[in-house]
Amino acid sequence: MKAAWWERRDDVVVCGLCPHACRIPEGKSGYCSARVNRGGELVSPYLGLWSAIAVDPMEKKPLHHWRPGTFILSLGSVGCTMRCPFCQNHSIAQPKAPEPRLSALRPLPERSLADKCKELKLVSVAYTYNEPALQAEYILSAARLLEETGIATVLVSNGMYSKDLLGELLGVTAAANIDIKTFNPATYARLGGSLETVKRTVSAFAHSRAHVECTTLVVPGISDDKEEFAAELDWLAALCRECGKDIPLHISRYRPCHKFTAPPTDTELLKEFARMAGEKLVHVHIGNAPGLR
Repeated sequence: MKAAWWERRDDVVVCGLCPHACRIPEGKSGYCSARVNRGGELVSPYLGLWSAIAVDPMEKKPLHHWRPGTFILSLGSVGCTMRCPFCQNHSIAQPKAPEPRLSALRPLPERSLADKCKELKLVSVAYTYNEPALQAEYILSAARLLEETGIATVLVSNGMYSKDLLGELLGVTAAANIDIKTFNPATYARLGGSLETVKRTVSAFAHSRAHVECTTLVVPGISDDKEEFAAELDWLAALCRECGKDIPLHISRYRPCHKFTAPPTDTELLKEFARMAGEKLVHVHIGNAPGLR
């Protein structure tokens, strides 16, 4: 399917979906592995195709302060705009093959999505598991159909959006959980991301009609520095005052995965981070650590 947010320049197409602004030669894919130059046009072979379709508790997204206690239809596809070496969903977010077998993915057309929700008696849909921005064309089209039947659109995302994409997603999103991977710009860049871009995304959602929560996975050597975390808290607290909302923060425990073999996050550090966050924010939750709250 033909993608949006791109332009042709000389012998490449330039993608405008995220800040990478990939210059993609003929027959090649962008950084995300999900957008391909075919015949001088940018196409997305995975639009409307899903690697995972599941029903989850809302708290798993995690969203603890938006429709708590309910269930949500969760859709995951292929690819990501970052390359975290500790990714828990790397098999779909960072597939080894440039184009995973399309036959392994399940189609769910936009017009069938509302019917699927009605069948399951659900009133919200989350785009999650991999980076949802790569399904942006589908999300925007489906959201208009879902809204007619009172079904809400939810994003669980790394927040790496171009300004153009961000503006469009703000108009259709009811709730979002945005990852803040670290508060060190250089470390963010090594993960394939941009701290300033993510801050812009979180701020835009906070000032919109959408409900927003944030998650920081505490990874050794990535996001476990107390001074950097304190700076993140100061920024979030200032944003809360500015927009008049209490933005919940989920502090999640890392476990070895993908290319990262460091031991799991120390639970005492999680508790210390939660204590620090509790001094600045109203809603703080510890995730992925049974017994800790």
